[in-house]
Amino acid sequence: MIRLFMAAVLLASAAPVAAQTIAITGGTVALGDGSDPMPGGTVVVRNGRIVAAGMNVPIPQGAQMVDARGKWVTPGIVAGFSRLGLSEVDLSGGLTDDKAESGPFGAAIDVAPGINPSDSTIAVNRADGVTRAIVAPNVARSIFGGQGAVIDLGADMEPITHARAFQFVELGETGGNTAGGSRPSAYVLFRNALREASELRRYAPSLTSSGVGTPDARNQPVVRNPNESRLYGPDAQRSDDVLLTRFDAAALVPVLQGRQALLVHVERARDILNVLGLRRDYPALKIVLVGASEGWLVTDRIAAARVPVIASAVNDLPASFEQLAATQSNVGRMREAGVNVSIGMIDDNDTRYLFNERQYAGNLVGLTNVPGATGVRWGEALAMITSRPAQALGLGSELGSLAPGRRADVVVWSDDPLQVSSNVEMVLIDGVQQPLETRQTKLRDRYRDIDERVLPEAYSR
Repeated sequence: MIRLFMAAVLLASAAPVAAQTIAITGGTVALGDGSDPMPGGTVVVRNGRIVAAGMNVPIPQGAQMVDARGKWVTPGIVAGFSRLGLSEVDLSGGLTDDKAESGPFGAAIDVAPGINPSDSTIAVNRADGVTRAIVAPNVARSIFGGQGAVIDLGADMEPITHARAFQFVELGETGGNTAGGSRPSAYVLFRNALREASELRRYAPSLTSSGVGTPDARNQPVVRNPNESRLYGPDAQRSDDVLLTRFDAAALVPVLQGRQALLVHVERARDILNVLGLRRDYPALKIVLVGASEGWLVTDRIAAARVPVIASAVNDLPASFEQLAATQSNVGRMREAGVNVSIGMIDDNDTRYLFNERQYAGNLVGLTNVPGATGVRWGEALAMITSRPAQALGLGSELGSLAPGRRADVVVWSDDPLQVSSNVEMVLIDGVQQPLETRQTKLRDRYRDIDERVLPEAYSR
């Protein structure tokens, strides 16, 4: 602990922090790519990027040194599915920004302006090793929740890594209820929405190249279209048979073209096959399944379609009629069949407890020791909460591992990170050391050694 504290002092005293060269030496290094951990490894960071990680890595002259002997060093956790930063803790009152209960828009909604980097939930998750999160909107009046973002959990006011990274849609039980009371209604609404997007694209061909609904080069959450007057003004021709606003239809054009991922929440096996079948009519769709509690029943079909899955890791009870076949072996069986699986938290305290993902990953490792169960290897379990979620959104070359060139999101742990007894001792995001202080630690420090004589009478009895 003293060694890490001294390293923190060194890092804090150098400027600019992001331009430093940092060498973390002597720890058990896990790359996050599915490989096994390496005792006595080294991680080198320069200018906010990973330079090298592994065994026998040369240390650049003048690098700031962090002695991690007896510790573990991994990529930061990438929360595979969350609504982090869109809602504060319970009983906090005020507005929550995960869904629009009565607004006119669905697919066009962009969550980026609603993400609050000062939410207490962000600090708590950062202090437990979460460095990035896939943040999705919730649905309200439409099966389309809107466009989600990838964020970092850094202690600054610029959380957006990639705005409008994907579109989120509900096509299971929740989608059926939202669409009027049945799954068939949800599917016809979905197909109609893509028809309207296709029609709008046909009448406004500039959509093909202008990038409407996608971030600009700086990943800023803006609509970028040089011909907006054609798209939204009186010259934007559409048929009279429309249900979507023009903004919603325009937001679905990148989905239709395969330029924006489509995250689809479904749980039961039949719904999964229905979603995979959408590609027969819309082959460009970049589908990512979310939830998929019954995925193991149709794992061969998912693998053949090469569709990634952001799964709920340890669902093992029939919590609803669309999860009757839930089993803790679901993730292991899908991975065994070759499916790219990562761990998400949909409808599982997804606004605050993202740090539970490392416990879930550890449980999947533990299943390898249970007769009749199917778990995953340690290295693969870590990848499911680091590199695999990034890969699902096409960001694997940027996030989630300690491979050279990746963003330097690095965590130093007291021990094996998949053991809940392990603590975080250092967090880097883009190579910048982050504070580990939270409201809970402040309260602990305030009252742990307080003199009872300064307390109100009620506290002294």
